[in-house]
This record gives sequence, C-alpha cells and structure tokens, in this order.
Amino acid sequence: MSDEREESDEAVRIEADSLGEIEVPAEAYWGAQTQRAVENFPISGATFGRRFVRALGIVKRAAALANRDLELIEEDVAEAIVEAAEEVIDGEYDEQFPVDVFQTGSGTSSNMNANEVIANRASEIVGDEVGSKAIHPNDHVNFGQSSNDVIPTAMHVACVEAIQRDLIPALESLAEALGDKESEFADVVKTGRTHLQDATPVTLGQEFGGYRTQIETGITRASRASNELSELALGGTAVGTGLNTHPEFPERAADHISGETGLPFEEATNHFEAQAAHDAMGQAHGSLRTVAGSLNKIANDLRLLASGPRNGLGELTQPENQPGSSIMPGKVNPVVAESVNQVHKQVIGNDATISYGAAEGQIDLNLYKPVLAHDFLESADLLTNASEAFAEKFVRKLEANEGTCATQVERSMALATALNPAIGYDEASEVAKTAMEEGKTIREVAVSEGYLTEEEADEVLDPAKMTERGILGEE
Repeated sequence: MSDEREESDEAVRIEADSLGEIEVPAEAYWGAQTQRAVENFPISGATFGRRFVRALGIVKRAAALANRDLELIEEDVAEAIVEAAEEVIDGEYDEQFPVDVFQTGSGTSSNMNANEVIANRASEIVGDEVGSKAIHPNDHVNFGQSSNDVIPTAMHVACVEAIQRDLIPALESLAEALGDKESEFADVVKTGRTHLQDATPVTLGQEFGGYRTQIETGITRASRASNELSELALGGTAVGTGLNTHPEFPERAADHISGETGLPFEEATNHFEAQAAHDAMGQAHGSLRTVAGSLNKIANDLRLLASGPRNGLGELTQPENQPGSSIMPGKVNPVVAESVNQVHKQVIGNDATISYGAAEGQIDLNLYKPVLAHDFLESADLLTNASEAFAEKFVRKLEANEGTCATQVERSMALATALNPAIGYDEASEVAKTAMEEGKTIREVAVSEGYLTEEEADEVLDPAKMTERGILGEE
C-alpha cells in the first residue's frame, strides 16, 4: 500500500508549525506538532493513559496559575487555560492524546499534545475557533516551561497519584483480607514446611499473619516510593538553568500542584539532577518490584497449600472461580493466584526497563522519559488490579481443611523435634528413623520403644503447644 495519504471523506483543517503546513482532523483539538508525532511514531499503538494525561493537565493548570499570579500572562488568558486544563484533568479529552509512548525521548510530542489541546480548547472558551491560536500553545500554555521539565514533573505527579490513590488502597484491602483469614485460621494447627520438607507445627493463622505483614510492609515501601518522587523538575526549563522562567515560578507552581492533588510536592533540590537523571524513578519502582515479589510469594504459597484436591497438600480449599481444563472434567485451577504470578513477571520486566532507562541520562537530559513513565504506571496499575482481584476473588474465599491439617501434622516426622528436651537429640533421631522405616507416627514409636508413656507423649507431642515459643515440658 502506498505511504501517500489516501483520499478520504474525513474533514480536515490546515495547521502550521515551523516545518510548514499539515492536515489535522477537523474535530481534533490537537495541532500540527501532535499530528506529526502521530504520523512519525506508528510504533506500538500504546498511548498514555488516564493518570499521565491527568498529570499533564495538572502541570499546565499550575503553570498558568503561577504565571497569572506573577502577571506574566493576561488574567483572561490564564483563566481560559485553567478551565481547559481542568477539563483535561477531569478526563474529558483523553481521546485527544493519540501520541505513541515510543516517541522522542524527552516526551516533547506529549508536552506539545497537551499544549495544543489546551490552547485550542482555551481559544474556544474565549470565543475563537480551534486552530486560531488566539491562545497560543507555546507562548501561553507552555510559557516558562520546557518539555524537559514538564514531562518529568508529570511523571512524578502521575506516579505518586497512582501509588497513593490506587495501589496503597488496594494493598490495604488485601492486607485486611489476609488479616481476616489470620483470625479465622488461628486455631488450625498444621505441618510447617522448610525446604518443602516437614518442619515443626505452625497454625494456618500464623502463616497468614506472615502474609499480612508482608503486605503491610509493602504499603510502607510504596509510601516511601511516593516520597522519592515528591520533588518536581518544573522550573528548570531546557537544561536546568531556569532560562525564561521567573525565579518564583517553580515554588508557586509546585504549591498549585500540591493544592490540586492534595499531595505534598516541592521544587527539586537541584534542577540539573531532576532533568538529567531519573534515579528517583528507579528507586521508587524498586519498591514496587518488591511489592510484586511479596504478592508472588503469597500466591505461590496459597497455590501449594490448596494443591490437590486429593493428591496435593490440600490444607486449603480454593474458590471455584472457573472450570480449569478444556479436557479434564471437574478440574479447578487457582487461576486468580496464577494471574498474580504473571503480574510479578511483568513488573520485573518493567523494572529492568526502568532501571536501565533511569541510568541512561546523557549530559543534561535523560531521553527515556516516556517509557519510564509508561512502564512505571503500568506496574502500579497491574499491582493495583491484581491486589484487588486476589483479595476479593481468592483470599476471602479460601477455606481451611482442618481434618487434613490435623492428619498431616500427626504424621509429620518433624514432631521428633519436640523429643529433644525430653530424651535427647540422638534418641529422637532414632525414633524418627524407625517411624520413617516402619510407616508409623513419632508418637507411636516413642511410646512403643519405651521413651515416653502415653501421658508423657500427650504432653510432649502436643502439636498445638509446638506452635508457641518455649521449651516443652517446662512450666
């Protein structure tokens, strides 16, 4: 097929930039630079989502308010920009951001996309036509800014909001679900396992308490990640010097961003670092990677504990979310837990991209901004959705198989550990060896070989007592 534009009935208008004229869809709020980006980057089909578009609107609103306060742009122009930016913030124009994630490394195309959409909508608000540039995308909407400081600012705002508004509440719900099971299973004694071999008894509730703590600690890690991103590059303009920006602009704009989001943001300590390096993004995503690892570990454990139903561990009964096989009738698989496992692998892949991209700043600018933002937000979104689904569709529906747990703990070779204080390590080893060879329980051998009486065995080999700290037999 020819690369030449085919004849179409679609209405267009003519926009112009420094490279000349270009046709833009008549109904589009974007302009020439966005259109060139759409045509230049038919790479992935992936565009920025709600969080990032919202963040661009927040940054442009804050910039307009700061410039108005400093009397750098006319009040009526600023008010129109603010109104248009608020519509972008509210999601009214998400479809007007068509630029592929894989674009210019500074994100200039996305910055200009925001400038053009807001400028055209603001022009409309003051009574002029879209495309008139009555309110100019560069001279007004982008006044005192550069893509090099706007995009990293939007990155931080979007990622912090994703963590605070989406991920942390989802993790809190999961921690609550695990905590409920911790209480429900508090008295279910079962075999502990280390190296996937029998170990001394624990309660199912104790194991779930460990999972709850993992997630609660993950919430702390996620909060720290958002703290890493609290500094904003806005005000550094092209290379960090702040050329063409009022000295008070960065602090004023950061205050407006904080006011709009209800989250604490501040001017970057050093604008050169904020634009040339994205160490904060790498560090913050490392926390998300760790949270993903926690989810993966818990999902793996619950799959093992629910394995069966007849030839596995079978200590948990998993929910019947959907048929598990197209060929084996009646088979039910831990599908939700498996989705969590897959999310972990995707987050690990994103972490590799972010770690590498964050380290690839060259001289005064890091040129991996769009993919850093996209992959970070994807990880936050995946972890949010996975945590919610895991909590509601899997964890809350788990049931304990108390009979199976009791039977398995009685048969465990690890009960011999409790014999150490009573008869000594060497004798306990002989009991365990005999029990294994003869297919008997530790209790049966300890009594039959005369190491313990029935009453002493009841006291020493009580699995419930083994789940508590202390030396058995001591008062």
